[in-house]
Amino acid sequence: MLKKLAIFASGGGSNAQKIHQHFSDSLDVTISHVIVNNPNAEIIKKAKNWNCKIILISRKDFYNEENLSADLKSEGVDLIVLAGFLWLIPQHLLKAFPEKIVNIHPALLPKYGGKGMHGMNVHRAVFEAEEKESGITIHTIDEEYDKGEILFQKAINVEHCASAEEIASAVLSLEHQNFASVLAKHLKK
Repeated sequence: MLKKLAIFASGGGSNAQKIHQHFSDSLDVTISHVIVNNPNAEIIKKAKNWNCKIILISRKDFYNEENLSADLKSEGVDLIVLAGFLWLIPQHLLKAFPEKIVNIHPALLPKYGGKGMHGMNVHRAVFEAEEKESGITIHTIDEEYDKGEILFQKAINVEHCASAEEIASAVLSLEHQNFASVLAKHLKK
């Protein structure tokens, strides 16, 4: 049976692009929706060629209306993937998709998680703490930022990195190598 993914993104969409590439020849998995909260996000241009619905959401609608969760349920979405999506997921989506919302975090949780800890904020904190390693955590989500069941973690040595930007580049490479395959395994559960 065909599994449908809804990807939520806010920016460039490099992880979404890798996920699309991974599943583009799949007969079992398709990206049915891309949900975007930034009208200038690069992911919109990328997703126009993916044969999926692209939905631009406002903060007000996202938090105050249950239409989005009802629509995704009625259209048979099996898994929501947060690929650089920066808003806390509202209760209506958590209730509609329990244990079926997956996020990727650019650090080894529980370190460097929580509100405001995303993107370069994480990498700067890792660099300033002079950590020897960083990495990625792929996890389901719940009501709190960066909590939920950890599905996958992978560490990378960052001792040689001379800046937070170098850490970011190394971690992004790790994300691109692992996110889609972890999603594929999770969908088979």
